[in-house]
Amino acid sequence: MTNADLRSSADSVLARLVGDTTGAARLREDQWRAIEALVADKRRALVVQRTGWGKSAVYFVATSLLRERGAGPTVIVSPLLALMRNQVEAAARAGIRARTINSSNTEEWDTVQAEVAAGEVDVLLVSPERLNNPDFRDEVLPKLSAATGLLVVDEAHCISDWGHDFRPDYRRLRTMLAELPPGVPVLATTATANARVTADVAEQLGTGADTDALVLRGPLDRESLSLGVLRLPDAAHRLAWLADHLGELPGSGIVYTLTVAAAEEVTAYLRQCGHTVASYTGRTENAERMQAEEDLLANRVKALVATSALGMGFDKPDLGFVVHLGSPSSPIAYYQQVGRAGRGVAHAEVLLLPGREDEAIWQYFASVAFPPEEQVRRTLDALATAGRPLSLPALEPIVDLRRTRLEAMLKVLDVDGAVRRVKGGWTATGQPWVYEAERYAWVARQRAAEQQAMRDYATTAGCRMEFLRRQLDDEEAAPCGRCDNCAGARFGDTVSTGALDTARGELGRPGVEVEPRKMWPTGLAAVGVDLKGRIPQGELAFPGRALGRLSDIGWGNRLRPLLAAQAPDGPVPDDVANAVVSVLADWAKGPGGWASGGSDAAARPVGVVTVASHSRPVLIRSLAGRIAEVGRMPLLGTVEYTPEAAGERMSHTNSAQRVKGLHRALTVPPELAAALASAGGPVLLVDDRQDTGWTLAVAARLLRRAGAEGVFPLVLAVQT
Repeated sequence: MTNADLRSSADSVLARLVGDTTGAARLREDQWRAIEALVADKRRALVVQRTGWGKSAVYFVATSLLRERGAGPTVIVSPLLALMRNQVEAAARAGIRARTINSSNTEEWDTVQAEVAAGEVDVLLVSPERLNNPDFRDEVLPKLSAATGLLVVDEAHCISDWGHDFRPDYRRLRTMLAELPPGVPVLATTATANARVTADVAEQLGTGADTDALVLRGPLDRESLSLGVLRLPDAAHRLAWLADHLGELPGSGIVYTLTVAAAEEVTAYLRQCGHTVASYTGRTENAERMQAEEDLLANRVKALVATSALGMGFDKPDLGFVVHLGSPSSPIAYYQQVGRAGRGVAHAEVLLLPGREDEAIWQYFASVAFPPEEQVRRTLDALATAGRPLSLPALEPIVDLRRTRLEAMLKVLDVDGAVRRVKGGWTATGQPWVYEAERYAWVARQRAAEQQAMRDYATTAGCRMEFLRRQLDDEEAAPCGRCDNCAGARFGDTVSTGALDTARGELGRPGVEVEPRKMWPTGLAAVGVDLKGRIPQGELAFPGRALGRLSDIGWGNRLRPLLAAQAPDGPVPDDVANAVVSVLADWAKGPGGWASGGSDAAARPVGVVTVASHSRPVLIRSLAGRIAEVGRMPLLGTVEYTPEAAGERMSHTNSAQRVKGLHRALTVPPELAAALASAGGPVLLVDDRQDTGWTLAVAARLLRRAGAEGVFPLVLAVQT
């Protein structure tokens, strides 16, 4: 077949893919160049093109042409479920049979693998996490590598730890690439890679210049997008602005927030104002996510209020707007998210409404960087001396890291060859490993530079699209003529009194339920603590309350500076104390509350107990005193630290290590035990904040064992 014939066949597949019955659909020139390289020349290609350019068309058209020539199935490594669902539907339009293997369809894995083996699947979409599952890696991956006709790495910037969305599982692709038979084409695609990330991805995928690969990097302007920034006084004004102007934004779209708590707050408020919206976060159940996606695709909702869980792959060509309530920490991440809009319409609005809480949220997420060398070495030593595979729960008590951070570290060590994931956990390989401190420090500096770039984006007087394109090293960046700085602002910053009052009421509503810990962390026996399994009913705290979440945009904005590490200790402010009293009043009258009068109502607290604090003793004592005064209850005493524990550093990240420290450190003094015995009822346990929940759990256990008939935890703030 000549290249002209191949081009004609490719255009025909494209027409089916996009539903064009006239036969007028034609591939872009760079799309054709990539397809030609993959199908005719069996080369490797890296495509860096803007969102909406048509990268998925390249691999679906190439798949169809390769399958016609007897090639094996295409394997697409794809990061998000939303992307997978969109891709399966798009493939079906072109007559391509696509299946997926991911965390949401485990019951289908055996059937899918059998269909692949029988040649009944043209495209298999695999989540990157599967690549390091022992069964998949050892049993399925070798067969896939041998049979694959085309390997596609979508959202390939995830490979690079220089980028904004590094995912260690993605780097397992190097193993698959090494095992591909000669002549199997490889396509890597992304819309969000600057020059440094592009070079790193090319190197890791083996698509550098020394392998005669094709690298297609196009201009990143999005002619349909009109960018703007609105700087409003506070969170209430931002919510009110959205309530007043959401209906004016074109079509349906996405409202991004930085945290799950904020997404839920904004959704509740907008619904209260009469807008049809749905929440979409990492906490949303899979079935609800699918329903939310379908509702947005069908324009049954005005907007999804989403976190970055909807960041990649969601494909709605007529998405009319993207609004950010809060600024992402990276211009590359921001460009990627706004790129969801305007893919198939002439005009879409993109607005950033930055908030003062953004910096604190950036700081929190930055705290999960690669651990210090000492913690990494301790993990390697533990694996080397164990004599057997160690699971994450078994490792966690030994290494002072939160489980999610521990797992991410192990995945990096796995890619580096220092550990290996096997059935039953992880083992050390014994291979030499070097801690790349300079590289990790460079990445941290890069993150800081990206944060500064987002501050600069919000305040620049220049073209906003040009700013973003330059951040992605787009050599063709030039003023767009459409953004608020080029063409003038399209939206004012005024808000209606009614919307503002409602927003203030919503954000000012105090009270968050605090769910008590019910199970002790696994592995406590390994660190000398004889606690395990379910916490006995007689030692369990009751459900508690907090004034607010540190991650929300209501009370969180008031509590973050009060509870910041550098904040001075002092008496509880009057507005905070009054709000806590309101929380107590609502709590007492609510379902099961001691003033509700129902048959399941808990007994009224008969006294107040505090948790000792090294950093905020005045704040906690004054808060407890105000509560005792208003509630006409005695201040019974304090759960103290033992003299041996004074000044001792205690883990705030690792559950087993924290319980070990608290179990040894906290004690009920004799005078408090005597007060509990004579009080004859449950008590309120007052602390400044809940991070892990273990301080409240251990203190409640001690109080119950000392005679308290029940413990109601009450804190100013919870972390999330």
